[in-house]
Amino acid sequence: MASDLGYDGVELMVWADPVSQDIRAVDRLSSRTGMPVLAVHAPCLLISQRVWSPDPAERLRKSVQAAQDLGAPTVVLHPPFRWQRKYADGFADLVSSLEDESGIAIAVENMFPVRRPLGRGRSVQMTAFKPSIDPTDVGHRNYTLDLSHSAAAHMDALELAKRMGDGLRHIHLADGSGAPKDEHMVPGRGTQPCAELCEMLARGGFDGQVVLEVNTRRAGSPAARQEMLAEALLFARLHLEFPTEGTQGKSRSALPH
Repeated sequence: MASDLGYDGVELMVWADPVSQDIRAVDRLSSRTGMPVLAVHAPCLLISQRVWSPDPAERLRKSVQAAQDLGAPTVVLHPPFRWQRKYADGFADLVSSLEDESGIAIAVENMFPVRRPLGRGRSVQMTAFKPSIDPTDVGHRNYTLDLSHSAAAHMDALELAKRMGDGLRHIHLADGSGAPKDEHMVPGRGTQPCAELCEMLARGGFDGQVVLEVNTRRAGSPAARQEMLAEALLFARLHLEFPTEGTQGKSRSALPH
């Protein structure tokens, strides 16, 4: 479908799906469809904590190797969970050393807090990530900005992009309503400054990847799903090709796979 709609490539999400874990199979699919893998998302979701290895550092190393094998310039990575103490303590150094060794950009992603119900309509906000949901609190060479996450966190996405600066390497372009959950709406349908961010990237000559990370589970049919993804791509192309004086960005639009 990504090829039919005119996307430039895909981001590989490595998770419980056995095909996503088989890099040779992914490479064959990429060759058959003509869709290059532009980024590899490391298996760091709760449901993928034992994919490839129970050791998060080893999962990251395998993700970097997968990116090298697939010709993808970027690995997308979440910050450590709070209970991954050893991994968290050495996280920044591990990311930096793997980037030096491989030449792959490891783009650490912004996350969002969760609300724990206390009963009687009360709740408490808490983070599952160490040291925080904002990777700029630590400082990394490369970042992923996810606008669905910034919506759920009530975080100013444009200010976050400015803090990330030249390290902003990868975008998960989606929208959100501000509800405390990861909604991944079609960009333009929520509260996030999706258009403004894309136009800011265009003005700055952004040459990373923009991935349309849209939730289509509620699409009533394959045709409806295709329509949502076509709308998302049109939105991205419209605003990433925003006319700028003397500047032309080289960003590429992709779908998660």
